[in-house]
Amino acid sequence: MAARKGKAASPSTAATLALVAAGIDFVPHVYEHRAGSTDFGAEAARELGVEQGRVFKTLLVETDAGLGVGVVSVADQLDLKALAAELGAKKASMADPAVAERKTGYVVGGISPVGQKTRLATVVDESALGYETVFVSGGRRGFDLEIAPADLVRAVGGTTGVIRRG
Repeated sequence: MAARKGKAASPSTAATLALVAAGIDFVPHVYEHRAGSTDFGAEAARELGVEQGRVFKTLLVETDAGLGVGVVSVADQLDLKALAAELGAKKASMADPAVAERKTGYVVGGISPVGQKTRLATVVDESALGYETVFVSGGRRGFDLEIAPADLVRAVGGTTGVIRRG
């Protein structure tokens, strides 16, 4: 990755501001989000011309220990039981979309793991570590950030674990 800090040509979002403030390199990628599209991750992979395994979605869950975040490839499904265990909880269920939007400050389909309004315990699937860079939402639909996986984990103050079902 010819890493660089976000430039003025890319949107300024809470995610980009957080990365710049932390001194973490990223590459912004803007693409045209099609109205009516609801498979946001697959759309991002297709529009950016990258394999789905490198594009990661941000999912909020409710656990008996509180809210948490799982970051998993769009090629995979989130394993709720595995994420609950990583978060120190007994069980997890998907958070209500309205709760996800309120807690993160982002809209569904544009929820970034970085720069969330409320910092939540975050687990990035370890499959991300197999890539030099991965793509995550930049904080709005049609905008992704390319970032080194270790930098992503550092930016969210998270951990890695196996939280996917292939």
